[in-house]
Parts: sequence; structure tokens; C-alpha cells
Amino acid sequence: MMANHTHKFKVGQTVDLIPSSFRSAARGNYQILGLRPAEDGTPRYLIKSKSESHERVVAEADLILSSRLNFD
Repeated sequence: MMANHTHKFKVGQTVDLIPSSFRSAARGNYQILGLRPAEDGTPRYLIKSKSESHERVVAEADLILSSRLNFD
């Protein structure tokens, strides 16, 4: 998939998913696996946590750059 210049994060970066009462999600680091098209003007990302067996698609507003440099 073509990278969209509006995406703030890049594939391979380590990010944190901002906690929300609207979803249950593992705490800690997630890795950006892919860029997804924007919905309602908001870029989307495919992310994966090591503590979950599944991937998830989230809005850019739900992510912050992790203080950790690598996804370990």
C-alpha cells in the first residue's frame, strides 16, 4: 500500500495506544505494521502488541510516540 504523506507515524515505529474506556486493549507498546487510508480525514494504522494475538486498526489520534525506541 502506498504511504500517505498525511500519516504522522511510519511502519516499524513503536507507539503507545492511548487508554480508552471505549475499548479493551493491552497496555504497553505497539508496533506500526501498516498504514491505512484515512476515514473522516483521520489517518488509520494497523498495529500489534506482543501481548495480544490479534492486530487492530486505530485512528492516529489514539496513538502517541512511545518513549521506547524499539519494539521489544
